[in-house]
This record gives sequence, structure tokens and C-alpha cells, in this order.
Amino acid sequence: MATYPAVRRTSSAPLLGREARRFTGRAAMTLLAIAVLSGFLLPLAYMALTALKDQQQITDQSAPLYPATPLTFEYQGTEYPILQVPLDDGVRPLAIITKGREDSVFIDPANPGAGPIEWHGRWRTLEAAHVLDPKVENFGKAWDEIQFPKLFRNTLIIAGVGTIGAVASAIAVAYGFSRFRFRFRGGLFVILLATIMLSQQATLVPSYIIFTKIGWAGTWLPLIVPHFFANAYNVFLLRQYFMSIPRELDEAAMIDGASPFRILRSVIVPQAIPAITAVALFHFFYSWNEFLLALVYVGGKPDLWPLTLGIQQFAALFFTRVPLVQASAILTIAVPVVIFFLAQRAFMRGVVVTGVEK
Repeated sequence: MATYPAVRRTSSAPLLGREARRFTGRAAMTLLAIAVLSGFLLPLAYMALTALKDQQQITDQSAPLYPATPLTFEYQGTEYPILQVPLDDGVRPLAIITKGREDSVFIDPANPGAGPIEWHGRWRTLEAAHVLDPKVENFGKAWDEIQFPKLFRNTLIIAGVGTIGAVASAIAVAYGFSRFRFRFRGGLFVILLATIMLSQQATLVPSYIIFTKIGWAGTWLPLIVPHFFANAYNVFLLRQYFMSIPRELDEAAMIDGASPFRILRSVIVPQAIPAITAVALFHFFYSWNEFLLALVYVGGKPDLWPLTLGIQQFAALFFTRVPLVQASAILTIAVPVVIFFLAQRAFMRGVVVTGVEK
């Protein structure tokens, strides 16, 4: 009689335990990410909701968070507020026509012919009925009040031209540090990185004196020209990405007779599009939100103001008109938000510096 080796049975409990722990870990990370994201988005959501309200909706303490207007009902030529009244058949919206301390009289807006309804209770404890009523016209008013087209044009010129200069100069300097060997290369790169520690406030006065001496004060030149001299942060990011590109590609291009500039244009730049996109977006957002330098150099010339100065002036003059101020802020951040979402994939690839797939 043939014998067979005993089959060892394994329990699935450890496997299920590992799956449970893995699921718990993923759920915890997801909840943490949602909490962090909510912390960043809640102020933006509040700003957007406030921009869609009018002054009455903001001062109404019983109003919900979303833009809403209290409901009223006209009865016998008089407007009465509508409250949420609890009755035997449930909560119903009724218009209060007689306010009493313990007993009040209501009318049903859906069936006014049924006559008055007496209700026992304190009417002040009832919630007012509201209807969604966004004030979209706030954006049109803000558009006209702050002269948005002119400010938008000025900001686009300053940010656009400055970004072109920053990206072009950073590519050139990063290419030199990543591909060429020259004397004192390491020391020069350390000095370049050390400039990151210099704050804008530390160099503001010397820079202002120099630009005033050469007649650039009161123009856009101090806001644009310095970006054509590579920024250390941009150079560092691009250099690290360029160094991850295999040198074999450069050597193959050199064998075909390509010059260093041709290698940069045809080999390096196409491979580094994600990093270049990240650098361009970083600098564009920085220039778009620049306030201090714009205030120093063109603060006395309203025709040259960017959006940041225009909104600050508008908020100072109309600080009581909160919805219009918030609407102008929404208009200002609309362009960066749209650009970020359109280039989000390349931006994230550029932030996470990786090598070339082979």
C-alpha cells in the first residue's frame, strides 16, 4: 500500500493579519493626507464663498456658510420672514406675522388661504429659512473697480519676461556646472549656493541705490533684469537633473559633430523638460505674487502697478466691502491655479528629480 507524505496545512490568519495592517496603514495615510489638504484648502474655500456674498449676507448671523438670502413672504401687502417651524407633521417653513413671547402666529406660504397658524413656543429659537443666492456680479464689480485688465497685463509682462530670463540663465549656468570641468568649479558652486542665505531684505537697500543711480527706479527693469542672472535655487535644481542624464548621450552627439550648444539644445533640454517646467512654474508664481519689490520701485506709478499692488490699494480703500476684496483676490489667483493644474504632471515629475529611463 502506497504512502504519501503528510500535507502541512498553513493557517491564513497571518496573511489576513498582514493585509489588515496594510489596509490600516493605507487608510491612516489617506486620512492624514485629506486632513492636511483640507487645512490648505479651507481658507481658499472660505475666500471663494465670501466673494459670492453681499454685505447683508455677511452680517446675517443666522446665515449658513454658503451665500444665501433669508426667505420672505408677502402677506396682505407686507413682507414677513420665513422660519423653520417644528409642527406635529414635521418642520415646515412658515412666515411669522405676529411675534409673541410664548405664542406666535404664522402663515403657510404654500397655502396662505388656510389662514393663520398659532404656534406655542419662543420664535427667537427658530432658524430662518434661506435660499442659495450667490452674488456672481461681485466679480464684475471687482474687475471694474481695480482696473483688472491693466493690472493683469502689467503682471503678465513682469512675470512672463522674468520667467523667460530666469529659466534661460539657469539652464546655461546649470549646464556649465554639470558638464564642463574648469578650475574652482566646486568653490564657485558653493559660493553660488551660499547666496540663497542672503535674504531679500538684506540686499534691498544696496540694490535700490544701484538701480536709482542708473535711472531704473520707477520702471519695470529692476523687477525683470535681475532674473536674467541665474538664481541659485534654479541652478541647483537643474544641475542635479542634468547630472542624472547619461554622458553617453553627449558623447554620441559629439561623435556626430554636435557643438556644446547643440548638445544642450538637442540632447539636454529635451530630456530635462520636467525639471525646466518645475523651475519655470516656481519662478512664475514667485514673480506673480511679488509685492515688496514692486512697491519699492513702481509704488508711485499706478500705471505700472502689478496685481499685488492694485489689490492692496483696493483693500485699503474698500476694506469694509469684504466680498469685493475677496472677489479681486480670486481673480488674481485664477491664472496661477489654472497654469498649475494644466502643468501639474510635468511639475510633479520635475520636483522629484529622477534619472533617464533606459
